[in-house]
Amino acid sequence: MSGGIDYGNLMHRAMRGLIHDVLTDVAERGLPGDHHFFITFDTQYPDVELADWLSDRYPGEMTVVLQHRFDDLEVGEDGFAVTLSFGEAPERLYIPYHAIKTFVDPSVEFGLRFETQEDSEEDDEDEDDPTPPDGGPERPSDGQHDAEVVRLDAFRKP
Repeated sequence: MSGGIDYGNLMHRAMRGLIHDVLTDVAERGLPGDHHFFITFDTQYPDVELADWLSDRYPGEMTVVLQHRFDDLEVGEDGFAVTLSFGEAPERLYIPYHAIKTFVDPSVEFGLRFETQEDSEEDDEDEDDPTPPDGGPERPSDGQHDAEVVRLDAFRKP
């Protein structure tokens, strides 16, 4: 065995598969109960499609909400397209799964976050103690990507 197991990329592929499956179900059946999604993505990622005014307004990342007002959700193997209302203006977006940074369903306190190595290095600079709060061992890095569950505190209602 020459390189070892690339757990980081395997986890990312599984997480993107989960998003694909959830969105496919929503496209076919609609959102059940109180479920809704906050999806943050990199607006500069290749193949992202959004109106120029949205790209100008959100030059790095953007969070969209799939809840009450979305139409024409189309789910593909590499990404999804959806029409959202911004004010009263409908806009069509295409978001590749690889552009997604976070996927959160606050109704059930579920979230995923995709980190690149650069994100991890920025986080490390902000932390004095790299040991996880539960006192457990540090997560090993694959050198390129880490995957972890998002903290939902930022999405909680006051």
